[in-house]
Amino acid sequence: MSEARAGTTHRRGRLVAMAALAAGAGAVAWALRDLPAAFGRRPDGEREERLRNSPQYRDGVFHNAPSELARAAAPSGIDPETVHRVLFQRADRTPNGAVPVVRPPDAAGAAAEGVAVTWYGHASALVEIEGSRVLLDPIWSERCSPAALVGPRRLHPVPVELEELPQVDAVLISHDHYDHLDMATVRRLVRSQSAPFAVPLGIGAHLRRWGVPEHRIIELDWDETCTLGDLALTLTAAHHFSGRGLTRNTTLWGSWVVAGPNRKVYYTGDSGYFEGYARIGAEHGPFDAALVQVGAYDPAWADIHMTPEDAVLAHRELNAELLLPVHWCTFNLGLHPWSEPVERLLVAAKEHGVRLAVPRPGERVDVDNPPELDGWWEGVG
Repeated sequence: MSEARAGTTHRRGRLVAMAALAAGAGAVAWALRDLPAAFGRRPDGEREERLRNSPQYRDGVFHNAPSELARAAAPSGIDPETVHRVLFQRADRTPNGAVPVVRPPDAAGAAAEGVAVTWYGHASALVEIEGSRVLLDPIWSERCSPAALVGPRRLHPVPVELEELPQVDAVLISHDHYDHLDMATVRRLVRSQSAPFAVPLGIGAHLRRWGVPEHRIIELDWDETCTLGDLALTLTAAHHFSGRGLTRNTTLWGSWVVAGPNRKVYYTGDSGYFEGYARIGAEHGPFDAALVQVGAYDPAWADIHMTPEDAVLAHRELNAELLLPVHWCTFNLGLHPWSEPVERLLVAAKEHGVRLAVPRPGERVDVDNPPELDGWWEGVG
């Protein structure tokens, strides 16, 4: 090959490489275009004044209620041993086979006159109660992350597209972590639904930034109730934290009581075990069902996530009938084996005589006639 021809080939190679780099940089820039918006926004003006008046707010942030029962976390939270486990202890944290997903039945008609729950995976669920529908912590994105290229990815597909859901009467958010409050899902719900978003104090600022109209935002403090037709929705306490960027606890977190005229459902959100469950059970129970967080626990953060045994204890103190485990199966957020939350839950529930339903993602549970436990997860984990 002549020297001139070799030089031309070399230049072409450089141009191709530069074009590839530019294309890659463009793809990354495109994927990160919504990153600033995904972090949300802090409340301002008169809304910030309402935060400052909350009994949970002091020194510029929200706080958990004092607790003598909350499990002590490992010193300093994330210690070197925990970091080592995060990086190198990966065995069994994801399923070995395909997670069985059920397409929910067509729900275009009226909601159940009793109580029914359709679990879509992780903490996302649709509660039907005496003719009303309530959507809990919906996340339909491929990752629970502010960016499309990084973060925990789904371990199973969504059972149904978001736009195929029936019209709901309310969307409830427990706190602003990415696996419970997803910007892309919120934006889709603005277009496909007309229901209000009921959220803990401060989260309304995120929703406003993402285009949710003011008349569709209801912000509540602990023990405050909003009434929507026959529904009474009460934000109750949880023992957790909040934050989407580098700052923590500028928005409130909580759990939810969903009450119809005669029936009630409770949702824990994310929480460590604490005294609040006995109080919530005494003030708002009994409950026909409780959706209880059972996954992503670890000694390093024992104060903010319950173990399966804690979940059974909380369920009993809530004075609830049927326990439906949530916050497991869909995203790899913990250090325990994928199916361990349900396996430990079964043992604890049997020991204390707690009624339990473990639906597949997308499966609808009639609370008055729940399906028998069939161990569907055993062949997957």
